[in-house]
Amino acid sequence: MGTALIALAAALSTGGLAASPVQDSTGTIAGTVTDSVSGRPLAGIAVHVVRSALLATTGADGSYSLSVPPGVHTLRVLSVGYGVAEREVTVVAGKTTVADFALVASVSEMGVVMEARISPSADARFMGVSALRMHRPPLDREGYAHIAENDFRLVASSPLSTFSIDVDRASYSNVRRFIEDGTRPPVDAVRIEEMINYFPYEWGEVAGDHPFSVSTEVWDAPWTGDHRLVRIGLHAEEVDVTDLPPGNLVFLIDVSGSMNSPDKLPLLKNAFALLVGQLRDEDRVAMVVYAGAAGLVLPSTPGSRSERILAAIEELDAGGSTAGGEGLELAYETARENFVDGGNNRVILATDGDFNVGPSSDGEMVRLIEKERESGVFLTVLGFGTGNLQDSKMEQIADHGNGNFHYIDGLLEARKVLVEEMGGTLLTLAKDVKVQVEFNAARVAGYRLIGYENRLLAPEDFSDDTKDAGELGAGHTVTALYEVVPKGVPVPREGGVDSLRYRPEDDSDPPSDFADEMLYVKVRYKDPDGATSKLLAQPVADRVVAPSADFRFAAAVAAFGMLLRDSRHAGDYALDDVVSLAEGALGSDTRGYRGEFIRLVEAVRDLKMLETDGADDRYERTPRR
Repeated sequence: MGTALIALAAALSTGGLAASPVQDSTGTIAGTVTDSVSGRPLAGIAVHVVRSALLATTGADGSYSLSVPPGVHTLRVLSVGYGVAEREVTVVAGKTTVADFALVASVSEMGVVMEARISPSADARFMGVSALRMHRPPLDREGYAHIAENDFRLVASSPLSTFSIDVDRASYSNVRRFIEDGTRPPVDAVRIEEMINYFPYEWGEVAGDHPFSVSTEVWDAPWTGDHRLVRIGLHAEEVDVTDLPPGNLVFLIDVSGSMNSPDKLPLLKNAFALLVGQLRDEDRVAMVVYAGAAGLVLPSTPGSRSERILAAIEELDAGGSTAGGEGLELAYETARENFVDGGNNRVILATDGDFNVGPSSDGEMVRLIEKERESGVFLTVLGFGTGNLQDSKMEQIADHGNGNFHYIDGLLEARKVLVEEMGGTLLTLAKDVKVQVEFNAARVAGYRLIGYENRLLAPEDFSDDTKDAGELGAGHTVTALYEVVPKGVPVPREGGVDSLRYRPEDDSDPPSDFADEMLYVKVRYKDPDGATSKLLAQPVADRVVAPSADFRFAAAVAAFGMLLRDSRHAGDYALDDVVSLAEGALGSDTRGYRGEFIRLVEAVRDLKMLETDGADDRYERTPRR
């Protein structure tokens, strides 16, 4: 295992993940992955060639194929519910070597009871979800912050909408994990803005003096024909990984007893091996672990010594309680001691979020993080595992620690976050990024922001540079969608307020100079080491144009999120409508993320998940502090 990790790092440092061997000097490894008991093919399983850092994913029939150099290779399959399987194969140039895997369910390790159940309504196109249901024990207490969905607001009384950006992606991969388990996600696990922002979009080049650009589009809302849908996008400039500033990274790894399952510490080790393989000589890594107590197990070590870093990762074992607060303090102290001026100083916390010794309440953890962020050290939070995932706690830690939050549900997601999106995950280009939209009462009667419920700010917070907000990393894109009710169309609201005496709804129109404007977008941000914000601003015309494929796809994701949340704002829109809209907006989809989304929607439809209650009592609903 340790040798495999070291070989992985060496392969990554020389060839990376993008390189594919030349066809005439390679052989092929092909096979199928099945369940050892039922013989059922397992789809969506990652097959990893540990000595070349190449990955393949099994299709609906459980098959996979890989082109690799001739020689002896070790294949590794890591799948939640089955644990780790490995085998050694010999590859000859121009020949195909067959390597099949029959995986044995790892019931005792997962702590779940697994029941084979074929659903007659299931669609075989989905990734094997229909054949396996996972029934979790009563101890399953995952924690999610309660989200009260944004309602429509009247422009006459609330012309300003203000929020902090959110570049977290955790909700989408977590929702995917539930659906792949054949279970409807808890309502509060569905954060629509994170689902929309999971996907890469095309925005063009960033020009000018700012590290990001602002783009807008206006379209007819697909679920309500007489409403508009407005897309506001922020796109940060790309930074080549080789051009990143020197990294001072501290891995803060949870090795408590709750991490002792295949989808936690074993997956974590493989995920960090991918990251270690991307390190350069000028980067440095230290490692802090915590269980019953916290300790420094690896002093700050240059990236050129990847073998030493990987050996420290491989030696990790899980056991004990969870001194999360003590671990955070030691990790920040280590980062400060090795601080690199102008570098990427960052703590990377990997955990299931189960803090239960020392500072453990959400409020205490937030105050600790807020104190530490003043040091100039940023934070990345990686969530792992099922059963006791403390999503609410990890989201708040990342939000208040100048950081981002990702949920790692498999090796492919680890590669997406730590390799493909490494710049955005690890390098902050702008901090405390806030958006404020002013709506033109002459054109707009009402509006609602789709998602971002946990990121709303008071109007006066926009110009207050002491107020914390979200961070934008290299290559990050942020999409916000507003559903807008044109002037003269009734605003669908529950409850509401009486008309204002001193500012009635028929207030006089603004000057004719602004007659064609629907809204005015303003963005404030600070440089990563700055204390004073900078401002971008631009108007948006009340003009519907043919929507881009990215806009249509983002709308499909938003509609899916609304349906998962039982939103009344979805109207009569159905899952078939989501599929149709997304299929027409696939674009190039080189990584297959959009195709996977369509399969998830189809699985929810075919397994009739929306007919079950998403508010499961097994999952804690934590109020925001």
